[in-house]
Amino acid sequence: MSSQLLTGLPVAKNLRADTARNIKALSGTGVVPKLAVVLATDNESTAWYVRSIVRQAAESAVHCDVVDLGPQASGWQLQEALQALAEDRAVHGIILQTPLPAGVDAAALAALIPPHKDIDGANPESLGRLAAGLPAYAATTAQAAIEVLEHYQVPLAGEHVTVIGRSMVVGKPLAQLLLARDATVTTCHSRTKALASHTKASSVVVVAAGKAGLLTGAELHEGSVVVDVGTNVDEAGRLIGDVHTESVLPVARALSPVPGGVGTVTTSLLMLRTSQAALDTLVASGQPV
Repeated sequence: MSSQLLTGLPVAKNLRADTARNIKALSGTGVVPKLAVVLATDNESTAWYVRSIVRQAAESAVHCDVVDLGPQASGWQLQEALQALAEDRAVHGIILQTPLPAGVDAAALAALIPPHKDIDGANPESLGRLAAGLPAYAATTAQAAIEVLEHYQVPLAGEHVTVIGRSMVVGKPLAQLLLARDATVTTCHSRTKALASHTKASSVVVVAAGKAGLLTGAELHEGSVVVDVGTNVDEAGRLIGDVHTESVLPVARALSPVPGGVGTVTTSLLMLRTSQAALDTLVASGQPV
């Protein structure tokens, strides 16, 4: 079997075109979409991701500030930074990047991000609204996985989809997004027994556990679709996913690669959401667009 690669570039191009339309609509208004990324870690995978956000922002005419507080930052320092950004009218989108320093209450900090600026879906209120079927920003990486699946017309309604990972960043919001599309969803995690019994019964498997080589071809149903959301850095400093690519490619019908898959879509989606938040703020103020 020859696997199709579900590359993110064509998906990202569509999103970037939508962002460009928003930027054009904002021209002449004096408003420049602004994204702020709050960072408090020296994790190399995170650093790679933040660099990609900054690069994409520059290409999309979105202003991006990285507020790097360092890995020793206290909860109080993070709180002050988020509160200042929440009150700053020039800032339209806020990302609280994980991981955070040990002992910091991530949920309490994320709750400081106003929902209309919560473009990464970190505020627990955003997840609650998502679960209730109300308008909300879903976690961006989770939404990016959906964008990839829908672009390549992978059937979801009525299909059994296994999500490996239960984080607030991907697993939990992705399960809600899949349910909204009438998929039958199984969520697996570190304590799931007999993982293969779930993945082998699924037509779609999404891996977002943060463990390199976690999913192999032996654990898949032949002809399934695999979306790799993992971001890990190997000994050579290269970005790799959670999928053991060599064993999965002969079994899967399609696979999203790392890099070049969901991550490409994620950064483009962040730019679109920031530009849309800027437009929404302008419209809410009564200023003509």
